[in-house]
Amino acid sequence: MVKRYLKNQKGLTLIELLAVVVILGIIAAIAVPAIGNIIENSKKDAHVANAQQLLNAARLYAVSESPSTVTVTMTTLKEKGFLEDTPQSPGNTAYVPANCTVEIKNTNGVYEYTVTLAKGSGANDIFVTGTPTHLNRNNVLRVN
Repeated sequence: MVKRYLKNQKGLTLIELLAVVVILGIIAAIAVPAIGNIIENSKKDAHVANAQQLLNAARLYAVSESPSTVTVTMTTLKEKGFLEDTPQSPGNTAYVPANCTVEIKNTNGVYEYTVTLAKGSGANDIFVTGTPTHLNRNNVLRVN
């Protein structure tokens, strides 16, 4: 009886194994780019969050200092106590605080802001730029 049981056992055929490998390959081909997009979107969201943090510090600065039109740097906001710490870039490249600015325009008590986060002074060095209502992933120019 045991001999008969051992004789009736069948393994997987080569076709079945190939089908499993193909299915796993298809799943991997779909998953890898999706994970890459998730990582890129997370970095963009981090840049936007840093820009919003800088914007909020500039709003406090604008209310207390009442400037008419001024461009304030991340360094100034930190030195004056409106920014506790320099936001960290999510990528390999750090922001240069002197080149991260918020332009404040005060027109009869109505403030307008434009935020720029950058690692340098060139156009290719800018990570995020935009106004408060437009700070989102679409305004992230660079991710790394």
